[in-house]
Amino acid sequence: MPEDTAVEPAVQAAHVLVNVIDTREEYLEAVAAIAAGEGPIAIDAERASGYRYSQRAYLIQIFRRGAGTFLLDPPAIGPMTELGDVIAPIEWILHAASQDLTCLREVGLDPTRIYDTELAARLAGLPRVGLGTVVEELLGIHLAKEHSAADWSTRPLPQAWLVYAALDVELLVDLREKMGELLESAGKTHIAEQEFDSVLHRDFTVVRHEPWRRLSGLHSVRGQRNLAVARELWLARDAYAREIDTAPGRLVPDAALTAAARVLPATKRDLAALKEFTGRASRSQLDRWWAAIEAGSASTDLPAVRAQGESVPPPRVWSEKNPLADKRLKAARASLTEAAEELSLPVENLLTPDSLRRVAWTPPEPATVETIGEALIALGARDWQVDATAQRIADSFVEASAFVEASQTIEEPAEPSS
Repeated sequence: MPEDTAVEPAVQAAHVLVNVIDTREEYLEAVAAIAAGEGPIAIDAERASGYRYSQRAYLIQIFRRGAGTFLLDPPAIGPMTELGDVIAPIEWILHAASQDLTCLREVGLDPTRIYDTELAARLAGLPRVGLGTVVEELLGIHLAKEHSAADWSTRPLPQAWLVYAALDVELLVDLREKMGELLESAGKTHIAEQEFDSVLHRDFTVVRHEPWRRLSGLHSVRGQRNLAVARELWLARDAYAREIDTAPGRLVPDAALTAAARVLPATKRDLAALKEFTGRASRSQLDRWWAAIEAGSASTDLPAVRAQGESVPPPRVWSEKNPLADKRLKAARASLTEAAEELSLPVENLLTPDSLRRVAWTPPEPATVETIGEALIALGARDWQVDATAQRIADSFVEASAFVEASQTIEEPAEPSS
């Protein structure tokens, strides 16, 4: 019989009891200990997304070799400028840095160098990039993730949650070393460095025009008057959620707001009787919602049926609106998919789909490798992405133009001979 080559199951990470630092005195002691440590800083933050309106950090975890693990309570400690001054020059290791940088900066923690293990896993071509999966695959340690969606504004925090939070950073340094080896062996270290630098200097504060249009199910609301009511209901819910620091969807779900906007109840009683109008604040704040419906019904500022913006049309309508752009996009997309497979990374990391759509819809004139590269840089592409895609995109555009021209020639009737 063949020798058994089954891989041993990953072991569950064990941990000692964990304490939260929630006084200035303990915090300053932790800062001194971290300063005396060695090597990079592993850092993570826990928010209360889905529970609170704000995206502030309710727990910050730090690990450094020679110093240990520290779990900090930002609401209790306040600004952490002293810590920021100590760790700013040091490399920070984060998993999915884009999720945490904004809330870390809010308390005075702003890095100058980062290493993103989630992004590194994507660039290395790993099939799954969640922290638990990557740790298990590369370190052989099972990292339970059942508390990832917990309400971290809870006080006191349960010990099981704190152990989970501590392990999130204690394994990052080892993980970073393994990821570095993978990227180096694949010749992707220079790619990762450019990607990390891009994340570091990106502004993740999202400012949306007409944010109410992101209501789930808004596509089912027809007519400008109904849309005006949907807008006022969204604004009323957002203002109240901000006031009491609660996630808007926990007050009244999107489906309830869009149902009310579709029906346009004639009276407050009709609104209360609407079975689709649910949520824990749907009845306790009924006056608030009814006032919003009245405001939308009386508004003279009616929103457009379709959102106005700078984005290009959705690709599904390109074949009708701009057949040549449709051919350009499809040809370039196929070529970039091939390139991504050759590089063993997701095609969206090779070049963002939005950047490709924008260049395909309105290519530079003339559409050369150089001008396409300049257009991609203007859209935020990194040098390595331009090197890997500009030539392919230019060739695809030439191919698409030739195809359309040939099709038009075939369709044109031949002139009768004299």
